[in-house]
Amino acid sequence: MLTDPIADYLTRIRNAVQANHRVVEIPASNFKKEITKVLFDKGYILNYKFDDASAQGTIKIALKYHPVTKVPAIRKLERVSRPGLRKYSNSTDLPRVLNGLGIAVISTSKGVMSDKDARAQKVGGEVICKVY
Repeated sequence: MLTDPIADYLTRIRNAVQANHRVVEIPASNFKKEITKVLFDKGYILNYKFDDASAQGTIKIALKYHPVTKVPAIRKLERVSRPGLRKYSNSTDLPRVLNGLGIAVISTSKGVMSDKDARAQKVGGEVICKVY
């Protein structure tokens, strides 16, 4: 039984990056789709595709690597808020990842967005994960 689907989502991406895979396939949910869109908008993944052929559907994510050195765009992917201990921040206390070089994914009342977008809209929420 899977108790934390977001941690599973992040772990699948982390494992695929470590194994130098080009594509990773993950069971879909609306929340995972929103996180995927944020990662794509901020340049951490190359592309994504939502496949709704099965009952649950899947997300296919094309991982991004440097063309010459083959270094992955995602160096670290870390879960912050978890089911046993939720982490919330208001708009003034949102975390800065690597002094602004990384992003934190925030679930707000206006949708899932990066910490920079949440700061610009002056909205806080649950800190889902940090990416750099």
